[in-house]
Amino acid sequence: MAVTKKKTAKKAAKKKVAKKTASAKKQTKKATASKKTAKKATATKKKTKKVTREKGPYDLVIVESPSKAKTIKKYLGKGYQVVASNGHIKDLPKSKLGVDIKDNFNIDLVPITGKKDKIERIQELAKGADNIFLAPDMDREGEAIAHHLAEEIGIRKKNIFRVVFNAVTKNAIIEAIGNPSKLNKEMYDSQKTRRVLDRLVGYKISPILWDKVQRGISAGRVQSVALRIIVEREDEINAFVPEKWFSIHGEMNKDKTPFEFKYYGEQANKKTELTEDDFVKGIVSDVKGKDFEVIDVKKRERKQNPTPPFTTSKLQQEAANKLGYTAKKTMMVAQKLYEGIQLRDHGMQGLITYMRTDSVRTAPEAMGELRDYIKGKYGDEYLSKEPIEYKKKGSNKVQDAHEAIRPTNLLYTPDEVRGDLEPDQQKLYELIWNKFISSQMSQAIIDQTAVTFECNGHFFKANGSIIKFPGFRTIYLEAAAEKRSKKGGDDEEEMDVKKGLLPEIAVGEKFKPTKDAQEIEHWTSPPPRYNEASIVKDLEEKGIGRPSTYASIISNIQDRGYVEKTENRFLPTELGIVVCRMLIESFPEVMNVDFTAKVEELLDKIEEGEVKWKKVLKDFWGGFEKTLERAKEEMKNLKAQLIPTGIDCQKCEDGEYHIKWGRNGQFFACSNYPDCNSTHDFKKNLDGTYTILPKNWFHEDCPTCHKRLEVKTGRYGRFVRCEEYPQCDTTLPYTIPVKCPKCKTGKFAEKKSRYGKFFYGCTSYPDCENALWSMPYEHPCKSCGYELMIVRETKRDGKHLQCPECKFKVDWEETPFYKKEQEEEAKRASEQAEQEAAQ
Repeated sequence: MAVTKKKTAKKAAKKKVAKKTASAKKQTKKATASKKTAKKATATKKKTKKVTREKGPYDLVIVESPSKAKTIKKYLGKGYQVVASNGHIKDLPKSKLGVDIKDNFNIDLVPITGKKDKIERIQELAKGADNIFLAPDMDREGEAIAHHLAEEIGIRKKNIFRVVFNAVTKNAIIEAIGNPSKLNKEMYDSQKTRRVLDRLVGYKISPILWDKVQRGISAGRVQSVALRIIVEREDEINAFVPEKWFSIHGEMNKDKTPFEFKYYGEQANKKTELTEDDFVKGIVSDVKGKDFEVIDVKKRERKQNPTPPFTTSKLQQEAANKLGYTAKKTMMVAQKLYEGIQLRDHGMQGLITYMRTDSVRTAPEAMGELRDYIKGKYGDEYLSKEPIEYKKKGSNKVQDAHEAIRPTNLLYTPDEVRGDLEPDQQKLYELIWNKFISSQMSQAIIDQTAVTFECNGHFFKANGSIIKFPGFRTIYLEAAAEKRSKKGGDDEEEMDVKKGLLPEIAVGEKFKPTKDAQEIEHWTSPPPRYNEASIVKDLEEKGIGRPSTYASIISNIQDRGYVEKTENRFLPTELGIVVCRMLIESFPEVMNVDFTAKVEELLDKIEEGEVKWKKVLKDFWGGFEKTLERAKEEMKNLKAQLIPTGIDCQKCEDGEYHIKWGRNGQFFACSNYPDCNSTHDFKKNLDGTYTILPKNWFHEDCPTCHKRLEVKTGRYGRFVRCEEYPQCDTTLPYTIPVKCPKCKTGKFAEKKSRYGKFFYGCTSYPDCENALWSMPYEHPCKSCGYELMIVRETKRDGKHLQCPECKFKVDWEETPFYKKEQEEEAKRASEQAEQEAAQ
């Protein structure tokens, strides 16, 4: 029995050893195979340098911006790869027209410079994805990006879906991914039409302007029309003849309450305009020292309604009026609020809904939450009795496709997110928040009183009003109404509130003024020049462009040198005025406001599937082609024209400055050229006069003739040129008096990269490749001893010097350069004041 047990034990031990050996061999085999696979994968990776399929199954989501990708990735978690296209990946080529007009307007789309690697990464990720969700923005440009992505991935791939969301919130993203749709061909056709029209106008008209005006300028289908309305406003101002008019004011007092009265007319119910001096003086004389009898007292209650949440254009207008933001800045800040902000207590959150919209609608679920919020925070009396459903006048399916701009979640109050947002973001978010909250609040109730007085056959009125119940005004008041409210009401029909209430006054009472009625002389004013808010308002009303394009329209006409912003008002330059007139004369249809608005309507119809896009292009090209040929022959050659200014030359005795156009824009040149080579840069003032800008002299003299060198600006940045040009044609790069610490011989020259960014490179290049992205100063670093430091400016540290080697920082005001900067600024201001006085 014992022997049997021993044998059994031996057999079991042998089996155990055999099992362990087999297991070890198996593991060794696996490890070897794993090493081989790893080597193979590494070799492939080295060879291709491409992204391989991620571990485990995943779905791919493609959005436009990296910040949005980051937010969405946090919401979706594992099982999803989220990548950003960084805007458009394909466009028409820059070097040629890219539209084959003869071949039925076929378009040649090419990858945008620098986007090849991005496209390859997306293609590689798409290969390993189970499903692909194209999630660019929900407008036409976003739809075009989605189509371009689909084309690059492979349009026939059956697992490609289009997803859109109105807000970058967890619920909205999950809802969109769970309910994907198809690519919208009609919306893409609409975008293609707009792009081709813009390309045809820009690439066909611009070369004509180069020949006739100056190289480098351009025309745009929409921007040129925006320029036209600014130029026409300037024409109205110049043609305006001011007219004199009068008003008559006095003051009365009752129960220690002073109040103003104003002349109304010669009849109690008909206003009389005061334009004649003798007539006004007669009225003042007639009532002086006399009693005023009350003949009528009217009291009425007026109700003021709240306004809808923001559309894009209204947001741009209010941000300009209340916050002083440009349209461009408003859209940049709103974009960040939409894409997501890192909140300390709530993680990454998109705070507002999509900011490019024409709609005033609010989603039903958001409406319910808003009304509950108002009721809970402000009480029943501040909530409108019924939900207010706003409708935009003339809105169509396209314009009303999205919601109005609103907060995504009422938990994120302005106070809750304070500290997480930058100051500009906080201000804009509060504006959007207050507008949205006020949109469902109760009416404001205003008590208004109007008293009519009679004195010696003349009639006067006194008005007072007080807010009986503030309603929605507790939260928000339009900028224009707010401004008028501060100034106070004018008469009985005044729609806004004057602070204070009149004392109790009854019919038959008589008053003797505490201040006799006196005339005040006024002059009629011309229409004001456009500011950020009014230009956006006019573009919207005239149907020029779309709210999403207003910011770029305004930027473009400034960048091209057609319009300048002076004292927050848009003023057309001489170049802008001349180009505008030439375009109107040669291309009347393209420059027609109604035609531009009609094109926007056609784009909407293409999107709705009512019109074919190629038909729109054919109809446009038919007339445009003939106009182009005529313009090439008949358009005036501005290069040969000079505009006299009436300003005497500062160099010769009998010369007059004329405005000329050079390759870098407008400048003053003496009429006696070439005998007198005096030139100056200038600026045009609001009153139409010119100010000669002081010369910017270089710190070194001309190495050829030893005269002064003048700092000039060209298309590649600053350069220096001899003041005796063209007699002395010495032209040099703009250098700063800082020696290169690496080669010890070269200086730093200001240069411009191919992407338009300025940098400072050693003049000994290519022997010395030392280059810096910020301006260097000869200021040895106290930390590491490096011979120079560069100037930097950040929100956290302000303006400071930083060592490029060890990153040691010195506050700007602690450096000797700060004092020198202040002295130079004072000197420039003094010189300019002297020149203005002399002119």
